[in-house]
Formats: sequence, structure tokens, C-alpha cells
Amino acid sequence: MPVHSLFLAKLKPDQRRELEDRLHNRQNKVCFICEAEIDLPLHRDMLEIDHIVPIASGGKDEENNFALTHELCNRRKGASDLRVARVLHRFGRIEEEANRETDRETGRGANLGHILKAYGGAKTALRMIVERDTVRFSLPSEQGMPVIALLLWRDPLNGMGYCFAKLPIAFFHHDNRINPRSIGVNIRGLIEEFNAKRPQLHVALGWWSPESGDEGNVHVFDGQHKAAAQILLGVTELPVRIFIRPNLNVLLEANTNAGDKLRQVAFDTAVKRTLGNTLYNERIEDYQKLRGLAADDFSFSEMDMVKLFRGEHRELVRYIIDSVRHGITRDPNNGSERESVTIAEKRGF
Repeated sequence: MPVHSLFLAKLKPDQRRELEDRLHNRQNKVCFICEAEIDLPLHRDMLEIDHIVPIASGGKDEENNFALTHELCNRRKGASDLRVARVLHRFGRIEEEANRETDRETGRGANLGHILKAYGGAKTALRMIVERDTVRFSLPSEQGMPVIALLLWRDPLNGMGYCFAKLPIAFFHHDNRINPRSIGVNIRGLIEEFNAKRPQLHVALGWWSPESGDEGNVHVFDGQHKAAAQILLGVTELPVRIFIRPNLNVLLEANTNAGDKLRQVAFDTAVKRTLGNTLYNERIEDYQKLRGLAADDFSFSEMDMVKLFRGEHRELVRYIIDSVRHGITRDPNNGSERESVTIAEKRGF
């Protein structure tokens, strides 16, 4: 229900109808929130006029701050600011589309990749020339293709190089391997914060590592929720810290520990198991390389791996258990989580 408006209260029936007509034309004949058609003759008694920016948030009680909505949409909006309500409704449509997908690996719910797809992101790779202490790339602009040169920094602890850049979202690609989380309902708080012009002081993290040559995708693996909120609000360029040809195993473990050991982000159990399974497969590949085995040679046991990676005994045991649980819970023929525990226990872990 819209907050009481002195402006609207003073209008006579014919004046209110004229206002509805003007708002209807201004909004291209669609509801401000759901953006579906408003048929004035059909919906005339099922519409509401509400403040776009709430009076409590400094909005004015005047025509320029009014919007026309379906009555049902306005009562279900879930946010007092109609701009936020519209963005949340758009996200709801993206999430519905994502939930129709049947990819059991990524799970249900929209992730950054779905939002990028809906808003014109993830369309192109970035060509960069990497030198000793600089990186160079070029982006299309009204001035043509100006060259952008950035400092290449080195992490003093792990030696990985990185730069800070501001890129159009067309160059952003979702990293479902390092961070498989879906966005979830907590996106609302971030949308409200950004809409209120309050910055969230965290730059998205990405990596760039072409398989060959100097052209590759910028994969975003952290800060995805904040990036998603800004994209949903119409932002077309975002800052990002890009790791240049990094050790991806290190980034994978760092992001996993952020949600597990350090509790910096809230990973649910399914996501933790997916990450643990990924780390387990990485360790299998490491073992094969260290032992000089072919990629299809699995003539070793999990205990052999534990013995080789003695310094990671605790972590590796957890990765193995996560992998067992992950395999069973992802099996379409078996949704029993308890059976995964039983098998892990039979293996002696």
C-alpha cells in the first residue's frame, strides 16, 4: 500500500484518471515494477500510483516522483523504493530462467553468469600484452581504440602478478569452478545499498590466463554478489583486480578457505562439497604428475595420496570425503546424504 500522499488526496476522480494516462504514456504503457503491459481500460480499477523514491527516503510528493503499477505488483514489491522493486523483479525473472536449467553440477539458482548473459556481459576475451612491470590492452571507445597501460604488481608472499582495471562487463566471465555459488536472496541488501549511493568497498577479483597467445577471458571468482547487484542496477563497467597467469590451485584453495576456515563468506554445504571435490581432482592430477603416471592411470589408492601429501593430510582427507559425498548427492539415482557418510566411514576416514 503506498504511503499517504497529500498530492493524490487532493485530486478529483477525473484529475487522477488524467494522471494515470500521463504516467501510462511516460512508462511506455507498462507497469513500473514488473514491466508487463498495463491495459488501462482492462486494469483501470486494479492500478496504484506510488512514489518512486519513498518520502521517508527524501522523495518528493509530486508528479515527477510518481509511477503507475499493477496493484498486485505494488503490494508484493518487497521494497519501498520502486526502483529497487523493479530490479528485484528483473532478478526474479533471471532466477526463474536459471532454475529451469538442469545442470546438476552448478545447482539451482542464478549466478553471476546468468546475470551477465541477461545484461550483455561475457561476450569477449581480453587481449593483453604482459611485460615485466606493465600490462597493456585496448578497449573500444568514442576515441577509437586507445591503449591502456597499467602497473603490474607482484604479491610479496606468493609472487603472483596482478593489475587493477576498469572493464566493460562484456569482458567479464563467471568462474563457476572456483566459486560455484548462486547469488541468492541476499542480493536485495546489496541492491539497496548501491541504489542509495553507498559504495561497497570490495573490488571484484578475477584471473586472466590464456591457454596460448595473449587473448583470454577475465574470469570473476570473488565479489560476484557485489558485481551482480551493480549490473542489475544498470552499471556497464566495473573495477576488477586481475591476477595475471596465476596458480589457479592457489586461488581455488584461498577461496575455499575463505568460506570454510576463515568464514569470510557463507558457503552452504553443497557448495563446500563441490569445492572439495574440485580440490580432490586437482590433487589426483598432481599425484599423477609427481609419479609420472598417465592421466588415465588410477592404479593408486587414496591412502597413497595421503602418504604423498603428508603436509596436507587433514585437508586431503576432507577433500576425499567431500568428493564421495558430492558424487553420491549429485547422482540422479540417489539423493541420500546419509549413504555418502556411510561410504566415507567404510573407507576409514
